[in-house]
Amino acid sequence: MYAIVKTGGKQYRVQQGDTIYVEKIEANEGDTVNFDVLMLGKDEGAIIGAPVVTGAKVEGKVLGQVKSAKVVVYKYKAKKNERKKQGHRQPYTKVEITAIQG
Repeated sequence: MYAIVKTGGKQYRVQQGDTIYVEKIEANEGDTVNFDVLMLGKDEGAIIGAPVVTGAKVEGKVLGQVKSAKVVVYKYKAKKNERKKQGHRQPYTKVEITAIQG
């Protein structure tokens, strides 16, 4: 069984035991989080929600708060002595899917 869940403005296809990186969720390591289920896929077919599947739930366990690789932004204007260097690391939450109910 698999599910399509939505969090942080993005959609993810998950199965039990998967580890995903989602946009940062305010939760501590070891906490349980629930996601909205947009679609459930089973052997007999799929159940599509409008907009979510009623009675379906995907549970996940927070494994930690992590950051992506650094992205360097460098702006430069020729002959003007104008330079600007800026870095960014996007924060993510690492989640392990523990159960899909529905």
